[in-house]
Amino acid sequence: MQIAFSDAQFWEDFLPLTFTRPVAEMRCGMLTFSERWQKLLNTEEISYLTEDYLQEKFPKPANTESLLLVPNFLPSENVLQQIKELQKGEALVYENELLAAKINIENFSLNQIEKMTDIHEELLFFKQPTDLFSYNEKAINFDFELLTKGRNSAELSATNGFLGEPADLFIEEGATIEFSTLNAKTGKIYIGKNAEVMEGCNLRGPIALCEESKFNLGAKIYGATTIGPHCKVGGEVNNIVIFGYSNKGHDGFVGNSVIGEWCNIGADTNSSNLKNNYAEVKMWNYRTKRFANTGLQFAGLIMGDHSKTAINTQLNTGTVVGVAANIFKSGFPPNLIESFSWGGMKGDEKFNLEKAYEVAKLAMARRKVEFTEADRNMLKHIYTEF
Repeated sequence: MQIAFSDAQFWEDFLPLTFTRPVAEMRCGMLTFSERWQKLLNTEEISYLTEDYLQEKFPKPANTESLLLVPNFLPSENVLQQIKELQKGEALVYENELLAAKINIENFSLNQIEKMTDIHEELLFFKQPTDLFSYNEKAINFDFELLTKGRNSAELSATNGFLGEPADLFIEEGATIEFSTLNAKTGKIYIGKNAEVMEGCNLRGPIALCEESKFNLGAKIYGATTIGPHCKVGGEVNNIVIFGYSNKGHDGFVGNSVIGEWCNIGADTNSSNLKNNYAEVKMWNYRTKRFANTGLQFAGLIMGDHSKTAINTQLNTGTVVGVAANIFKSGFPPNLIESFSWGGMKGDEKFNLEKAYEVAKLAMARRKVEFTEADRNMLKHIYTEF
């Protein structure tokens, strides 16, 4: 059965993270939403109903019977079973919004749906970028059970110090950890395949270090933190989510933040996550085109793909950075840094698009990932239309 992930309700709410991906491809916990649903529903046949300019990279569903699914929530066992048991023409509704439906994509309309069932239990829904770090502990716990149930962890080297229950630590094949401390009393710790925790690191769960990623020498990692695949992280971080293929390799603090792919955080970059007056943090909302209250006292940085900071960059509380921005000027940049900004300050010129392609191609080649024509067209659309 083909899963067709729907962006209809939430794509704009997750900008700038969704400028370069559908909602289903965001990461929280140990997995992206799409990876999680593939495991829950035991299928690899996925597709996306998203913005037109993203469909070149993220394919549309085939014209066949499909499970239309809003991906950005964690299902209870009961709701998961209801989704699995849907028959053609049946749908589930949550808070007056379509959640899942068994339909024929080719002629999709609400008229196809003959039976709608309301879900009355409360679900953990992710509705804005800050939810990705705010709910990350719950997502890590959910994924830890999903990925490790019935499996045995690799052994933790005796050079390390460990606090907590062994069942709350899972180390995948090929991972290396030496002369570090791991505290699983505060939350579960997952170390992915071929990941590395270098000497002198201090990990305080819940933490997910995904495949092929590294904690550099002496890193201080507070949960709930997720480092996606193929990343390098050093210095001090607290409750952050990095989607993957990004580096924060040096000293400096980032907390209560979400960072996309292909980003680089320069040495001694610091991101404030608490206002001096302890007030609720406001962040830029792309839907309303204004700064809006997050409801949070702690909120740091939301950074879109391919953006970078120079050494010694200082970011204000509640900073939002678009796609392919280069932040290198002295002083505190504004709380909204536009996509393709060359400098990071308001009114700065835009990064030359051909140069942006060149940098993206070089950065991706370092991880043996091809910069495709679809990537080029996607960045061009963001550059010209947003």
